[in-house]
Amino acid sequence: MGLPVEVAIPDLERALADHGQAILTAPPGSGKTTVAPLRLLDTYSRIVMLEPRRVATRAAARWMANTLGEEVGQTVGYVTRDDRRTGPATRLEVVTEGILTRRLQSDPLLTGVDLVIFDEFHERNLQSDLGLALTLDVRRSVRPDLAILVMSATLDAQRLSTHLAGSGNPAPVVEAEGLLHPVEVRWRPPSRGARIEEHVAITVRHAFAVDRGDILVFLPGIGEIERARRALGDLPATVHRLHGSLSVDEQDAALSPGTHRKVILSTDIAESSLTVEGVSVVIDDGRSRVPRYDPRTGMTRLTTVTIPRSSADQRAGRAGRLGPGIAYRLWSKIEHAARKAHAEPELTQVDLGGFVLDLLAWGATAGSLPFLDPPPPRSVDEAMTLLASLGAIDDGGVLTDLGRTMSNLPVHPRLGAMLAGAGDHLELAAILAAILEDRDPFRGPPHELPIDLALRASVVAGIGRHPAADDRGLDRIRRDAADLVRRTGMHGSGPIDPGESGRLLAMAYPDRLAIRRGTPGRFQLRTGPTAFCDAGDVLATEAFLIAADLDGKRRDSRIRLAAAIDPADVADRFASEVSTETRLEWSGDRLVLTRERRLGGLVLDSSVDRPPPDERTVDALLDRIRTEGLDRLPWSDRAIDLRTRSTLLHRKLGEPWPDLSDAHLTETLDVWLGPHLVGATSLEDVRRLDFSRLVAGLIGHLMPDLDLLAPAAIELPTGRRRRLDYSGDVPVLSVRVQELFGLTTTPVVAGEPIVIEMLSPAGRPVQVTRDLEGFWTGTWHDVRKDMAGRYPKHAWPADPSDR
Repeated sequence: MGLPVEVAIPDLERALADHGQAILTAPPGSGKTTVAPLRLLDTYSRIVMLEPRRVATRAAARWMANTLGEEVGQTVGYVTRDDRRTGPATRLEVVTEGILTRRLQSDPLLTGVDLVIFDEFHERNLQSDLGLALTLDVRRSVRPDLAILVMSATLDAQRLSTHLAGSGNPAPVVEAEGLLHPVEVRWRPPSRGARIEEHVAITVRHAFAVDRGDILVFLPGIGEIERARRALGDLPATVHRLHGSLSVDEQDAALSPGTHRKVILSTDIAESSLTVEGVSVVIDDGRSRVPRYDPRTGMTRLTTVTIPRSSADQRAGRAGRLGPGIAYRLWSKIEHAARKAHAEPELTQVDLGGFVLDLLAWGATAGSLPFLDPPPPRSVDEAMTLLASLGAIDDGGVLTDLGRTMSNLPVHPRLGAMLAGAGDHLELAAILAAILEDRDPFRGPPHELPIDLALRASVVAGIGRHPAADDRGLDRIRRDAADLVRRTGMHGSGPIDPGESGRLLAMAYPDRLAIRRGTPGRFQLRTGPTAFCDAGDVLATEAFLIAADLDGKRRDSRIRLAAAIDPADVADRFASEVSTETRLEWSGDRLVLTRERRLGGLVLDSSVDRPPPDERTVDALLDRIRTEGLDRLPWSDRAIDLRTRSTLLHRKLGEPWPDLSDAHLTETLDVWLGPHLVGATSLEDVRRLDFSRLVAGLIGHLMPDLDLLAPAAIELPTGRRRRLDYSGDVPVLSVRVQELFGLTTTPVVAGEPIVIEMLSPAGRPVQVTRDLEGFWTGTWHDVRKDMAGRYPKHAWPADPSDR
């Protein structure tokens, strides 16, 4: 059984004093975020406490300062990326997690700090895992006196205890109870087909009517909050929004007590570390929006997911701070049991570009630091590839000067590379970075908004106007951009030129260069996949874009934010990566030489020319002929005749008669035909060759003997010459019977009698024989009788040997 946080403090102090490390577990709303740090100021002269969110960071610091009766910035202060309230007397700094990483990079000893507290560690944010690993590294190597306290509401404390200890004794775990009142959970899943925002509004109205106290509603994102707010327009209550994109005043209004009953529509920033005064009813739609990285697209996008059971408990606990509370869960009890117990570590789910850059700046690798869960090797490799493409590391994986500059900027490495290389256009680069890091300042259905980032930059800079622009969003981006310029320590010169947006974005997104392919709005990315925007968009006809934001689909992504880039800037930015590829290809029956300038999988331009006649064209022609067969060649009757006669002699007599069969000629194509194709670039050029001369050349000096041994024709007793057919194994003479009268012996070719196919006066086969003498003295008698009956006008002598 745990103790209330106040009572557990002595145990915690002893654990830290004895071991230098400890874990404090306490349920939501127990006061661990605000009670423990203040009590530990009695022991430690200076404390840094990490919070996962800016809203919680400011709220926790104000609460503790108020407890001390002071203003923020005296004993208790806070530091976030865009705000700082500290002073010379500040001993307890509440900081967002990235602040600790930056401080460690600039001061690895954490000079003057005695205790580092990691609050709400169960959320397992990327920066909390990195911050803990770096702090442990400092404690184990150079600051053994540096104390570490990890606080959490829901966590596998024993596993973390062993991890903190390293090779030593496990870190002590101090369990504390909260002062929470019972919370009744009511299951209220929506009916099939109902929109969740409508169901939320119905549930809010129900709770407003039957329950007491203010109502805290959890929704996954700003869009859902806005739709729910519109659906509650006539509710007799003050409806507040609560999310990280609001101004500090708007956030404070949601968190502070009011004179009227309130409904607070919040993202998961109210899930932990944040006290929302007056709440006794929680309505939870059971979802959150979290970053997820897809290595196949190289993009991290916010994805709506169902929350784990631990997060649902955290949210429900917000209703039990003042008295018995009610938690409406807009899903079923059965579905709840099937959900994961805890959230996945962000370290295993997101783009690790900034994470790996921080490791390299620290002089470490993912495997050399003590992480509770190791980062996925594939994600680390993807991050290294990205950093190399941005110029942050050299070929050996060592941080470059540019990379070190990028590591000091509180933005993603892509945007850090753009800011570091912006030169005179730093203000424009900062505006673009602020837009891409924050929310789109244009409001409306995404598919109806223009995708042009240069247009947004011009509106932010006050150069242009657009009806979709949100004034508060513009102001926020202006503040963030000014802060980024200040943090770089550099200054641009000259007026802001939004036309430079594409060139600047190419520094951040070299892999997102897209070229238009024919139809307006259709593009291909240099990495291979296609992307599109509406055909009527102002950028739909641009030759090149830098697609900074895509919807994450792998095959055909919708472009959400982009900027046009001039072809000359493309050639300049990617000059070292552009390769020229030359291919010999077939266009019908004609060979063409295609030259392409390529950037990865992207064809920048191409040209088609007639190829120079060389060995490649000869080889291509020979390959085509082999593939399609010798029948595609223009064999004349004489060429065919010479081939068949020579092939017969080769078969019957052997060498030196050449084998001119299809099989042998195909096998030796490069020998007998190749030399004659020099200068040819098409099949039409091949067809102009005299193949009878080619074949005669293959027969060569044996040509005079060819007519003697395998004559093309036989002279008959009539004085006429009839051609022999050499296409089969034995030459064949097809002739009318009357033309054979007077011929008594079968003609011989290559030492063998030929086949005689006798035809009737109508040209129909009558008899086939290789023994003409035997035929006349034998079978002819019957044939003669039959033929005389059919063709009485023709002579049918009894003795055909006598003409």
